[in-house]
Amino acid sequence: MAIHPTALVEAGAVIDPSCTVGPYAVIGPRVRLGEGSSVGPHAVITGNTTLGRRNRVFPHAVIGEIPQDLKYRGEDSRLEIGDGNTFREFSTVNLGTEGGGGVTRIGNGGLFMAYSHVGHDCIIGDGAIIANGVALAGHIVLEDHVHVSGLAAAHQFVQLGRLSFVSGLTGVAMDVAPYCTVAGARAELAGLNLVGLQRSGMGEEQIGRVKQAYKVFFRSGLPAAEALAQLKAEMGSHPEIAHFIAFVERSKRGITR
Repeated sequence: MAIHPTALVEAGAVIDPSCTVGPYAVIGPRVRLGEGSSVGPHAVITGNTTLGRRNRVFPHAVIGEIPQDLKYRGEDSRLEIGDGNTFREFSTVNLGTEGGGGVTRIGNGGLFMAYSHVGHDCIIGDGAIIANGVALAGHIVLEDHVHVSGLAAAHQFVQLGRLSFVSGLTGVAMDVAPYCTVAGARAELAGLNLVGLQRSGMGEEQIGRVKQAYKVFFRSGLPAAEALAQLKAEMGSHPEIAHFIAFVERSKRGITR
């Protein structure tokens, strides 16, 4: 195990022997750090925090500190992080709160760029790319392979659907449907994330169905309930469209249009 002599690893921390911990890093007593992970100089990992395998925590990142929530009263909450994530300089990820289920959870293969923030009780799926200076408030859900561009921000309880894309400097106040792109000071629908769909491995037929669903729901002028009924009848048996329908139906904040 390569732990720099100036690092502070508190008694009780569980660190795999294959990990490296850099100078002046701080590892709290309830931290579990998985195989092949690395912690850079001056980084802090604290709280009831578990990181899986091959995670990289860069200098000055702070992972697992208490929530920035005035309702937090020191309750025992946790942070769960999967495999293969990268947390760049000065990124921050907070523990959960009792009112939000008690856990903040991040999946696998995410990139959290410098100065990005993941608030309490967020649920982040696999393959997230969270760019520089992005602020994710508490209780936000990001499905798999969501990209949020630089200096964007998302309101509490917002949900961002699978393969959606948030442009830079965008303020997201309502849910973003799967496969869609939003942009603007107050987020407005800006089309489909076609590049993301192609990169995800979707075939031409699947992308064609997504385009048709987009036209029916957003461009046909039908009320939402009628548009969803049409989609169910015509394309509801296809997984990518069934996912779109289910996301819209469970939206509580409403869908960005």
